[in-house]
Amino acid sequence: MSSEKSLTKTQLLNLLAEKSGLKKQQVATVLDELAEVAYSEAKTKEKGFTLPGFGKLVLVDRPERMGRNPQTGEQITIPAKKVVKFRIAKVAKDSILG
Repeated sequence: MSSEKSLTKTQLLNLLAEKSGLKKQQVATVLDELAEVAYSEAKTKEKGFTLPGFGKLVLVDRPERMGRNPQTGEQITIPAKKVVKFRIAKVAKDSILG
């Protein structure tokens, strides 16, 4: 595991602005709009939001299940809920893993 920290938003904006030739404010606007569209689409569309080359953001219904209280060991029922999942695209996985 690497001890390096993830890119901050500012570092990402600087990097993308440099590579694209756009101003940082333009890149920031695009990233903010992309996030807004992704959240909206994932929430309202059955198939979620797909970002080609990266993956898919989907809202999933998790059923009720049995669990244990870690302090007491007592069995408890964990209620059903909705969760957000990100499913990585095969091309991204292959590119990262080699």
